[in-house]
Amino acid sequence: MPDPSGKLDGIVNDAIARFQEKSRARERGLQISRGVIRLSANAIRAVHRREFDRASALLADAATLLTEANTVLADHFDIYYAGFIPDAQKEYAEARITLALIKGGVPPGPGELGIGDAPYLNGMGEVTGELRRYILDALRRGETDGCETMLGMMDDIYSLLVTVDFPDAMTGSLRRTTDSVRGILERTRGDVTMALVSQSLGAKLMDANKGG
Repeated sequence: MPDPSGKLDGIVNDAIARFQEKSRARERGLQISRGVIRLSANAIRAVHRREFDRASALLADAATLLTEANTVLADHFDIYYAGFIPDAQKEYAEARITLALIKGGVPPGPGELGIGDAPYLNGMGEVTGELRRYILDALRRGETDGCETMLGMMDDIYSLLVTVDFPDAMTGSLRRTTDSVRGILERTRGDVTMALVSQSLGAKLMDANKGG
């Protein structure tokens, strides 16, 4: 008579081995995600300090980690799409786009970065926060040149994102990101407008004083 317990024992042991493999892959995926997020954040800080070469080097390291994630999680798509890898891709996209725009270049697309559309678009939305920071830093230094250009980029990003109308499950809650972009854009537009008006009034006063 066959022994069912022996077969069940083998099934359970095989399942445990697969779970162990999946657990190791998950732990490495989490390490990679944290590393990419840290490198991307440091790259953005370098961009704001105008250390573009350092930012590029940090992002090259982040790209290497994301490539490793593709290998480590190739057989574990349930883990790959669990959330932490897309989050890392989003931060990476944000840093890459921020670097390109502040340098005055053309940002790479999701295919060039090897990431999904949803992380890319959400990262693009978060770039507006970095452009706002760039503008405010410039205004604090009394520099208004270029601020309207950056504001225009923010407006372009919002105008593009608002056209993406698909369920949140597909876009990674892009609608929420887009709503945040709208608020950041309006606040920044007000800040730039006030700075330009103040600059114009100051120039008129100086002219009046010279004339007097």
